[in-house]
Amino acid sequence: MTADKSDEPADDETFHPLGEAWQDDLEDLLDETEYDTDLGMDMARDAMRVTKGELSEEAFHERYHEEVMEEFGEDERPIASPDDGDDEGGLGAMLSGLGDDESRRDMLKKAGAGAGFVGLSAWGTAETQGGDEAPNMAAEETSESQEPESGTQWGMTIDLEHCDGCLSCVTACNQEHNWDEGANWMYVLAFEDGQVESPEPDEFDSVRDFNYLVRPCQHCTDAPCEKVCPTTARHTRNEDGIVLTDYEVCIGCRYCQVACPYGVNYFQWDEPDVDLDELDQESRYDDRERPVSRRAPRGVMSKCVFDPVRQDGEHGESLVGTTACEQACPPNVIQFGDKNNPASDPQRYQENPSRARTVIQMESQLPSQDELESSLGNDADLDAAIENVNGLSEESIALAKAVEITQEDYEQDPPPGDSLPDKEQTVLDVVSALEEQVNLEAQDALVRLELAEEPGDDEEFQGPDEELAQERFEGFIDGPESEFELLADIGTNPNVTYLGNEPGPDAEQVPGPTSYEDVGMVDRRQEVLDDQTVGFGFRDD
Repeated sequence: MTADKSDEPADDETFHPLGEAWQDDLEDLLDETEYDTDLGMDMARDAMRVTKGELSEEAFHERYHEEVMEEFGEDERPIASPDDGDDEGGLGAMLSGLGDDESRRDMLKKAGAGAGFVGLSAWGTAETQGGDEAPNMAAEETSESQEPESGTQWGMTIDLEHCDGCLSCVTACNQEHNWDEGANWMYVLAFEDGQVESPEPDEFDSVRDFNYLVRPCQHCTDAPCEKVCPTTARHTRNEDGIVLTDYEVCIGCRYCQVACPYGVNYFQWDEPDVDLDELDQESRYDDRERPVSRRAPRGVMSKCVFDPVRQDGEHGESLVGTTACEQACPPNVIQFGDKNNPASDPQRYQENPSRARTVIQMESQLPSQDELESSLGNDADLDAAIENVNGLSEESIALAKAVEITQEDYEQDPPPGDSLPDKEQTVLDVVSALEEQVNLEAQDALVRLELAEEPGDDEEFQGPDEELAQERFEGFIDGPESEFELLADIGTNPNVTYLGNEPGPDAEQVPGPTSYEDVGMVDRRQEVLDDQTVGFGFRDD
């Protein structure tokens, strides 16, 4: 007997965070499949109620068990927490019951090619508009809501204030994963919201004049898309928290697409642009022998995957803890790593963005140790170092010394693949080499570099001051005005944190300095497929 649904919201109520029009389009999308539209919409609504704490996991599972069994002949949805049972979760038995690939594909019905993006106003929050106070409050609430966790949780910190809109992350993702043109797993969107404006794409002094939002999959800790999947095709890996789709298990019902609050899922409408035999076998399967990466086969859902093959070491230990988009980003605004490790790149960056940006810039601007040693004579002073060594200035010396003064000892080692620790060590090595000839610990040097207070009469010199060092960082590079997560209020606990440029409630997309056409790509699948039936993409023009 179907569980009681007396506490359900009204059927005509808009439940999707991206709005009524988005929800209506999703409903039309399900109408084009062979699966039960009402069931998919109801489950998506209640999956989001679960993340909000309005409905228990157990009640959600019971409520739809009989209907899911009737519609799909199985119900492999997770019932409780990831701690219950091992990672396989009965998947082997479920796989054997699905039959071969052809019979599974025969069940699929043609439908649209999936969501690109929705109006940016869906991400905006009125609380973050109107000055500095609200963004700081939002950042404080975000950080306090995330308790330290054990184990690995791959995620990102993305500094929107230093994004240059070059689309390198988008093209690198495509080269790594071979998704069809327009079915983008990563988007970079320029926007304005009435309070902050972006210039015309052919009339700007700097790419930093634009406001950007970078949107990969959020890899939610409590993912509604996983809750509605009847086959466990959409699943979260226990070992590292990545949300993936098992291409051999997915039946293309598209319920995950409806239940995703962020609009990041794609249905592979036609035969993929890249043939299967062109893909490296080791680039498709994770360490459990599941095909979860690279482009999806026809009739299957796909999305951003955080490069599980890299994280499993299939491409070598040097790429563990990295993603293609992160490595391709020229201004280093995408920081990928273990969000549960305070020593990781995303957590270091999020904890002190001004210091992290300073480390990134100083690492590339400072002279090498060899240059220092060959240019400095014995017993050189600060002025001689500035005069004789190319690339040294009073400011760069002060900033490098400030990095040394504020270095932190972490209980945990940095995860593999992190770059900030190596960049920081390069800066520290330059400081060490410089201090072999110049006494930067001397009172007059530290005071001159504004890294220590001049003592008063009869006062003892206190040495380097961490607060002054921090002021040096912030004078060099301002910290972001806000810290936020997309749709944080719905309880999905996304594992992507944004710094700066939070869209306001009236935000809308505008053309950026680099168009998708400029980099040989398109921004929506409809431009590629004549058969397209449904699309939620966006244009640059």
